[in-house]
Order: sequence, then structure tokens, then C-alpha cells
Amino acid sequence: MLSLTYPHIEKIEHQPARLQRIPRIRVAQIVMDYLAYGWSVEELCHQHPYLTPAEAHATMGYYFDHQDEIDQEISQEWQDTQASMAQAPKSPFYTRMKARGLL
Repeated sequence: MLSLTYPHIEKIEHQPARLQRIPRIRVAQIVMDYLAYGWSVEELCHQHPYLTPAEAHATMGYYFDHQDEIDQEISQEWQDTQASMAQAPKSPFYTRMKARGLL
């Protein structure tokens, strides 16, 4: 089987794909902006000044070749966030507005 490599992207087994130069930035984080806002590669670079055009293109190429993997990562992150929010104590503002029937 042919193994593809993606310049600027590091993928370690059982870990999310990341930028090589800035490993704290996951491919999924950049893809979320593409999905949410429909940003082009140029706009991704404008909105994220740390991102080079080559990194943005490599990120999108990786996404389109591994869409199921990245979509699953995004879905899991969304579910984790929703679960955390449900467990977090509600603010006094939320409690008062809920009691008044405004939320």
C-alpha cells in the first residue's frame, strides 16, 4: 500500500495530526474554521497569522485525504465539550434568567 506523506503535518499513531512547526496546533482545529466559516486557505492564513500558506494547504490536503478521521476527532471534541458544559455549575445569571423563564 502506498503511504502518503504530508509536508508540514506530523501524524503519530494514536494521536491527532498536528503541524510539525507548532505541534500544539491540530489539523482538526484549522479544519473547524474551514467548516464553520467556509474560509479559503488565504483567509485561514489571514485569520491565523502563525499559519503559512504551505501549512494551510497541507492541512487541507490532509483533511480531504483523511476526512473520516478528522471529522471523528471534531465530533468527539464536540461531545466532550457538551458533556463538560452540562456538568459545569450554572452561573448566578443563568439561574436567575432560567427562574424568570427568559432562558
